[in-house]
Order: sequence, then C-alpha cells, then structure tokens
Amino acid sequence: MIIDSPTPKMLAEVRDGVAWITFNAPEKRNAMSLDMWQGLGQIIEEIEKEESVRVLILKGAGDIAFVSGADISEFEEKRSNQKDRDAYEAAFDNALDKLANFSRPVVAMIRGYCIGGGLAIALNTDIRIASKNSKFGIPAAKLGLGYGFQAVKTLTSIVGPSSAKDILVTARFLEESEALRIGLINFVVDSEVLETFVSEYADRIVANAPLTISAVKATVGEVVKDPGQHSPAHVDEMVNNCFLSEDYKEGRSAFLEKRKPKFTGS
Repeated sequence: MIIDSPTPKMLAEVRDGVAWITFNAPEKRNAMSLDMWQGLGQIIEEIEKEESVRVLILKGAGDIAFVSGADISEFEEKRSNQKDRDAYEAAFDNALDKLANFSRPVVAMIRGYCIGGGLAIALNTDIRIASKNSKFGIPAAKLGLGYGFQAVKTLTSIVGPSSAKDILVTARFLEESEALRIGLINFVVDSEVLETFVSEYADRIVANAPLTISAVKATVGEVVKDPGQHSPAHVDEMVNNCFLSEDYKEGRSAFLEKRKPKFTGS
C-alpha cells in the first residue's frame, strides 16, 4: 500500500506490517528541504493511523547517504530571518516530535552519510542499523547554527555528556566503528546485506506480541524522561542568538562558496 506524500522527495509504503519511509533526493544526498520536513511529519501522522503497521523503517534513496543534513542552499531564502526561522523550526520540531512519539518501533536503516538533520532524525528512532563506511556528525559549529535544547538532550541521553560535547564542539565526522562504540548506533553490517538485515530485524518485531512491544516502548520512554526539566529560557535565547548572528551569515556564505568560514563570535 502506497502512502500519499505531499512531495516526491518523500516516499512511503506499507508491506506486510512494515512501513517504509524513503528520503528521496539522492541528487542532493537526501538533504532535507523544508517541504521534506513538512512531508515527514504528515506521512508519519498517516502511518500512525494504519493499524496493520507494526514497525516503521526509515531509509535514504541511493547508496551515498541516509540524510546528509539540511538543504543549506535553502537557508538564505527560508531560514535567514526570525519569521522564516520560526516556520522552519516548527516544521522540523513537528516532524521529530511525531517520529519520537510514534507508537510502534522505528528503525533507521543508515547507509552512507548521516549528518546534521539526518542524525537528528536517526536519534529519534528506536534502533539504528548502519552499513560499514557510514559517517555521522553534527556540523552546526561549522555553520554558526544553534542546536536546541531537545536535540542536545536526545543526543546526550544516547551517547552521554562527554561524547555529546565532543560531537558538537568539534563538528567532526565519526566512522561507523566509533559510532557503534559510543552507542550512537546499534548494529553495523556489510552494505550489501544491510536491507536484508533490517528487513529480517523488522520481521522479528512483527512476529512478537504488539501489546508487549507497545508497553516496552512506552515504559522506556518514561524511564529516560527528566521530569519537570524543560528548556531554560537563557538556553533558548543563546540558541536563537546564533541564528541572529553575523557568524551564521558567514557560515552560510562560506558553505555555499566552498571555503573555510571566518567566525568572529558576533
């Protein structure tokens, strides 16, 4: 069964109790445009209604990337001022919120680059299975981007505070072996057997008791919550100031001009 998508850059279908969402912009290494963020939220909402679905799998089209990040070529037009930034963040937050709160297990099938917004997507799944030679990272510090409280909290809950700081302040890329060692991903397999491994993994879940699985997912979700802790106002302000800074303008320009940025802290 094909799930309707508002954009051809997002594909979705359901087969034998397993829903598949494909990030379908291989010419841009599946970089997430605004319409893809919007589409992701809408598609997950539709799949949530399908009672036959026991597992959701996310994958990228092609062999180069799961998702290589946000489509930075859009930033000048769609993320350069406060109003546009708020609209973009709303679509981003909505998609990740629906993904994180999907009622059944979600698996990320990662082949190649899983960077920035792509890693944010993967971190909001339940299980991450990657092929050898995959790469992971969050290059926000190279672009002057702010990285919000919830995103940092999710990363920290998975890899711990020290590794989270390392990933964010260096903006370096991690090979799949290091990602596995720090718990960023669950499994690494050869690229040629990745989809087979993921499909068989999903089939194991489909064969198990749905009520038990739902209870497990809900319970673990409650275990990792930090009751009463929300994003402090001063953190929100610091993150927002990144988007209002000259460094953010410089980061965008340097990326598009394929040069090293010259940040000044202003």
